[in-house]
Amino acid sequence: MAAQGSSSCPRFGSIGNTPVRRWPRGWRRWLTVAAAVLALPALAGPALAMPVHPLHRAPAGGFEELFVPSSMGPVKVQVQWAGRGGSAALYLLDGLRARDDFNAWTFETDALKQFADDNITLVMPVGGQSSFYTDWRAPSSTNGQKYTYKWETFLTQELPAFLEGYGVSRTNNAVAGLSMGGSAALALAAYHRDQFKHASSFSGYLNISAPGMREAIRIAMLSAGRFNVDSMAWPWSPQWLRMDPFVFAPQLRNLPLFISASWGVLGPHDHPDSPIGIFDTGNAVALEALSMVNTLSFMGRMNQLGIGAHYSLPVHGTHSWGYWQDELATARPDILAALGVA
Repeated sequence: MAAQGSSSCPRFGSIGNTPVRRWPRGWRRWLTVAAAVLALPALAGPALAMPVHPLHRAPAGGFEELFVPSSMGPVKVQVQWAGRGGSAALYLLDGLRARDDFNAWTFETDALKQFADDNITLVMPVGGQSSFYTDWRAPSSTNGQKYTYKWETFLTQELPAFLEGYGVSRTNNAVAGLSMGGSAALALAAYHRDQFKHASSFSGYLNISAPGMREAIRIAMLSAGRFNVDSMAWPWSPQWLRMDPFVFAPQLRNLPLFISASWGVLGPHDHPDSPIGIFDTGNAVALEALSMVNTLSFMGRMNQLGIGAHYSLPVHGTHSWGYWQDELATARPDILAALGVA
């Protein structure tokens, strides 16, 4: 009976009057290895730490403001989560005079209400005045900017990686923007087809290499924050041409698109009642007419290439938020269908 388990059970000895458990050599060796393995993470420190993603604690359909790390510093992003916890997302880009406190889609339009019952998250980055949402070659040299705009990197790498921790897909997104954000939306979708399944441009400038357009953009950017267009990209450099929808149009083939612009005729959202209002409305008429010229040129290019798109070209409408709200509502069924949440 004494031989049973003699090689597999611990033995007892004593130190003074205290019994001590003695383990056979094989067991001691196994315990030593196990202890070393368990100690490895502590010895390795942060180098072996697993990445920690934020937890989505806001309720489905709720509104939240996030601060997302980026090469530009923390970027504020306003989010309305999908109504039923879905993973699809629509990125809404602002215009040239984008503010640093709110994305204008949240307070100039009823975009949040339009998509409130849809299973899609609205992603609305804050900031980026005069950026065209692209990666600049240098900080702006005319306003003392301390860092280089890297908006394409943020919107296609840093932000999607962050939102993935909240259950937002990195591959089932749409992007829409107005004016500056319109051409940027097409560029982001053209070069990141794995991320964006639909793109919308409302009153965008879609032929920025046309005669006079660069200087028009230069003046507009100086007016909106004293930004220097040459710090964004040199004239007609590969970086500049990469931003021009007329140039990269072939890369939009088979991508669902919604393209809109108006003829600049006063409509239901225009009610100037002061000298400043009349002046602003006059500017809105001129800007929208220029957008229409750009859009018609782009449409001709797309037709020449045999690439289809959904065009909305109403007569009435100026370069103002009421009309972009209307066009977003018109584009909404296309967006939902493209993302499979219709």
